[in-house]
Amino acid sequence: MLEYANARAQNRGFGRVGETMSVRCLGFIRVLLVAAALAFTAGSLHAQSTTPPPDKIDRLIELLSDPDVKAWLAAQDAKQATPPPATAAGEGQSAMAPATISSALDMIRAHVRGMIDAIPTLPAQFERARIILGLEFEDEGLFGIVALIIGLVAVGMGLAGITYRFTQGYRDWLRALPKRTPQGRAKNLGGRLVYGLIMTAVFVLGTAGVFLAFNWPPLLREIVLGYLSVAIVTWGAMVLGRVFLVPPSLGIAEAEEIRVFPMSDARAQHWYRWFVVNVFWLMFVLVTFALMGTFGFDRAGLFALSIPTSFVQLLLILAAIWLRPRKEPAMAEPGQTASAVTRTGWSWALTLYFTLVWVVQTAGAWRLYWLLIAAAALPWAIVMTRRGVHYLLRAPEPDSGAKPLAPVVVATIERATRLALIIAAAAFLARVWGLEVSSMASGDTVFNRVLRGLLNAAVIVLAADFGWSIIKAIIAHRMGSLPGPDAAAHGTVDPKQARLRTLLPIFQNMLLATIVVMVVLMVLSSMGIEIGPLIAGAGVVGVALGFGAQTLVKDVIAGIFYLLDDAFRVGEYIQSGNYKGTVESFSLRSVKLRHHRGYIFTVPFGELGAVQNMSRDWVIDKFSINVDFDTDVEKARKIVKKIGQQFAEDPEYAPHIIEPMKMQGVQNIGDYGLELRVKMMTKPGEQFVIKRKAFVAIKKAFEEAGIRIASPSVQVRGGDSPAAAAAHLNEKMKQEAEAKSAAAS
Repeated sequence: MLEYANARAQNRGFGRVGETMSVRCLGFIRVLLVAAALAFTAGSLHAQSTTPPPDKIDRLIELLSDPDVKAWLAAQDAKQATPPPATAAGEGQSAMAPATISSALDMIRAHVRGMIDAIPTLPAQFERARIILGLEFEDEGLFGIVALIIGLVAVGMGLAGITYRFTQGYRDWLRALPKRTPQGRAKNLGGRLVYGLIMTAVFVLGTAGVFLAFNWPPLLREIVLGYLSVAIVTWGAMVLGRVFLVPPSLGIAEAEEIRVFPMSDARAQHWYRWFVVNVFWLMFVLVTFALMGTFGFDRAGLFALSIPTSFVQLLLILAAIWLRPRKEPAMAEPGQTASAVTRTGWSWALTLYFTLVWVVQTAGAWRLYWLLIAAAALPWAIVMTRRGVHYLLRAPEPDSGAKPLAPVVVATIERATRLALIIAAAAFLARVWGLEVSSMASGDTVFNRVLRGLLNAAVIVLAADFGWSIIKAIIAHRMGSLPGPDAAAHGTVDPKQARLRTLLPIFQNMLLATIVVMVVLMVLSSMGIEIGPLIAGAGVVGVALGFGAQTLVKDVIAGIFYLLDDAFRVGEYIQSGNYKGTVESFSLRSVKLRHHRGYIFTVPFGELGAVQNMSRDWVIDKFSINVDFDTDVEKARKIVKKIGQQFAEDPEYAPHIIEPMKMQGVQNIGDYGLELRVKMMTKPGEQFVIKRKAFVAIKKAFEEAGIRIASPSVQVRGGDSPAAAAAHLNEKMKQEAEAKSAAAS
């Protein structure tokens, strides 16, 4: 009533000159608000009271305008707004969980009891609002103020229509953008967002801008601007729906290609329509209730009136859920089915959820209410964001000739959007729950402190996860562009790239450990735990572990120096003592070597010692060929040189040969032939294949040239030697024995 008196006193300052339009319009507001309030209460009856004479009402208004009366009313409002004193459980220390639950139940009971008690007072409150509105709008009816609002909305729509005509070229440019590439779809989305902002700004200028261009009484200004805000927000919802859903009613060709979310035209039109309807009803109710509070409705009465209006909102939401078109199989997510059972199950689950939210709101459990809203809205927003990002930035069509976006870009956009959504949800919950995230008051309860710490910890962990995801994606993308271990083993890769492949995994592991330690310390600090003693204790424990685990420390430090010296890289073949093989991977303390026969060695860095790297730069291979003593050495040298030149010119072996094969001369005179030494220089790892092919070519060429490969042999000769005489005697004795045997028979 005090607010109304102030507004009434300001309206009198305009005087009675000519009965201006602003004074006449004030009389329309009461009829509008009374009609809206009657609709919300679903048939509430007016109190059958007699309207007091106008002179008494004027004296009441003058009395309420008195400064002393204003001060006394303000003091009474302050007393009513002062919360009750803290109970013994809440003074100096926090209440236990049962006390907190009991207090919450008491608040719910008090809220419900207050609404029930306020229901009998609603007719009187409506009558008081009717009297006030009747005094303000003495000459005009409801249709005048409605016509004013509709006229302003029409002006805004007219300006938007003119802007639409003059932006035909911009829309043609949007239609010409490629729709089959992620770059074109992203640019199209940005262009549509800019166009939507322009149209919204024009609509706001034509409605609220035109209204504010003239001087109006404060009360009329508040009412008209309130309902204009309903129109502006509804217009903004329409713009957002058109940008993200692209309903088929817009008549845009290839709407499914530029739509942010994967859905059919029928589903896009359905959700666009019901989204706008729900936003309009929500804004209309909020503005109307705010104005009703200005005209004397108390808090309990507004809560009682909110039951039917929120129930209408519930019915609108459920209608949108149950009337949604069936998802087409082509639009379903991988692994999902578009069966009627699944659709009905989701419909019932959502019905139960929104009904529970409505019951909690009606009961006045506001912390639980906002928690339920965030618990469902946040995962839904994250899932829809992931689908939207992957659908909008999907790979281009094969015939478009465009390059796909790097996975790190898609991951960055998705994780950044998810992080922003979660931080916004945490900040919203902290605000509605009355938590100051940046500070801790000494009088806070343990529950509030723990809750605040959990919110801070969630933000820290999510920020760290976002940063780590970006780092991991960048490293994975860089590793994917590097040649594999096989290329490094054959020496066909840049040494810098091979070194990157060796160091990046180690750098990734060290960075992960650093991030984890920092996140743990920051989370503990956000929970109110002093981390200074923890850091000091960790230093002492680290020193103790350093003395007690000297072997581990030795392995780690030795590995660091091996990497700094660039002793070996992933994919190189090394030998150290009894260990040899291809380097497969590293850890902080050991290296894994894959033997050429398949088994793997895990060798601590401290046990490696001197390392023989067989995969760097080049290798010289020497082998020997044994020929007969009577071989023409010069002829053999020319044959070997010719074969070496042929190998150097062969496209199969030429890339791997640094110096052609040639014969160095006679290495040794053996027991059964001459040993010829052959040498060649190749890239590491290629000498074995070339040497095997060279043996075959040299044997064939030597056979064609009459050069025999020497081999061990034993020669037996006849003559007067004792061995020959003994053999002759044995043969003679055998013949005599056979003759005697024949005579006896």
